[in-house]
Amino acid sequence: MRRILVPVAAVAVIASAAGCTASNPKGSGTQSSTSHTLTVDVASDIDTLDPAVTIDNASWKITYPCYERLVDYKGASTQLQPGLAKSWSSSQGGKVWTFHLVSGHKFTDGTPVDANAVKFSFDRLLKINQGPAGSFAEISTVQAPNPTTVKFVLKSPFAPFPSTLATNYASIVDPKVMSHQQNGDMGQAYLASHTMGSGPYELKSRVKGQSLTLVSNPTYSGSKPQITKAVFQIVSDPSAQRLQLEKGDVDVAEGITIDQLKPLESESGITVLKKPSLLVDYVYLNVGKGNPVLKNTKVRQAISYAIDYKGLINATQQGQATQMRGPIPQGMWGHDNSLMQYNYDPAKAKALLAQAHVGKIPPLTLLYSDHEAWWPTEALAIQANLQKIGIPVKLSKVEYATERALLDKGQFDLSLGVWSPDYADPYMFMNFWFDSNNGGLAGNRAFYSNPQVDKLIREAAVSTNQSQRQQLYQQAQKIVVQDPPYVYLYQTNFMLPMRSDVHGFVFNPMLQGIYNLTQMSKAA
Repeated sequence: MRRILVPVAAVAVIASAAGCTASNPKGSGTQSSTSHTLTVDVASDIDTLDPAVTIDNASWKITYPCYERLVDYKGASTQLQPGLAKSWSSSQGGKVWTFHLVSGHKFTDGTPVDANAVKFSFDRLLKINQGPAGSFAEISTVQAPNPTTVKFVLKSPFAPFPSTLATNYASIVDPKVMSHQQNGDMGQAYLASHTMGSGPYELKSRVKGQSLTLVSNPTYSGSKPQITKAVFQIVSDPSAQRLQLEKGDVDVAEGITIDQLKPLESESGITVLKKPSLLVDYVYLNVGKGNPVLKNTKVRQAISYAIDYKGLINATQQGQATQMRGPIPQGMWGHDNSLMQYNYDPAKAKALLAQAHVGKIPPLTLLYSDHEAWWPTEALAIQANLQKIGIPVKLSKVEYATERALLDKGQFDLSLGVWSPDYADPYMFMNFWFDSNNGGLAGNRAFYSNPQVDKLIREAAVSTNQSQRQQLYQQAQKIVVQDPPYVYLYQTNFMLPMRSDVHGFVFNPMLQGIYNLTQMSKAA
């Protein structure tokens, strides 16, 4: 898993005690706000709002509407569309990317957004060199040859580069933030609780542990949004959130646990949105360094057929997940809905083990931690499933830090894992998971090595032709489904309860938990 991504439906412990409950600004029972204010209950406070520092999408929901980026996601898809850049192109085999900016955009202080501001933002991000900088490791230099042109010179060709620019990390920050610099921090202390962007909103106030309030930015170049104020209240108690939503005191409640969501579906005046997220849950099969029996493809296929996917989804996610069909999840371009999908078939699993001629299989260790609330249940279910086909499994629960160390060294047989993409490109799944150079925490936790797969995904990583890239990734997917180094379990559902008079919310799987406030409205 890359950045911190927590779908509402994923965990019952989502509402951690991270701040005191905000007082109710609407009173009880009666909706007193106008249709121009949206009030959202969130489960916890945030640490920093600096887009060059934060990797937590809890803060993204505040910062994303306050800044603009060179490119944006198109509606509910992972396709890109123009943002600050009206067009872009690559040259030198994908090593140089040139972006042409639109004119007329301004920061909240009225300063024009130009190429120098873009260059400053990326130079600042790379100099600060915290979590977000990892997505731009390929950048060698950023150039601003004129006010409306930006050139990124990469160390080597990198086809997914434009997708990295749609992330919160790529937010364009007003260079005047340097006037707030303290002890060489480039304005980090200031941006922890302020925004300095050109987006449709700006942060008006932050009451630590209680609320954050956004208001529409009068200098924004686009149309004035109907929602002119968005209040994010910190309410850590899921039951309190549910009560406020039912009474109409809030418009959206993010921290209601999955067991409390089902009853809400039938309540008048409440809508529960359900969409597949891009957070996937899977099992690493240690092909390279685990028990030698796992090198046998038929054994790995047998394990894949031994899993009761539907039962697992019901037990761990109360049915709110979608079984994966290959490594690229539904909703990401490159997903192939025609791929073969493993199903629960113990008889077929036993037959494959017989064909594998591996004899009696010794106990395999299944590694996991309490990093995800559902993993203990999942581990027990997988142990029982594999036991039925004659594969004994020994459970090994460790601390999360220990788990990561063991994964990096390859000291396990099987392990539970989750993953979510930083940017909208199949590279995040295919190249991280399967490239033989990425063994361990770099992404290939199966220590899988297949020269044919390496060739396909490496070619896809440098090609600037998306159609060709998709074909290459689909070829590679067919191989790794038939020769599975992972058990592709499921992608969790994103679930969001809101009042039915809230309209226009569009769920984008790359912007999970982020509101498209400029397109949203409320009935008066």
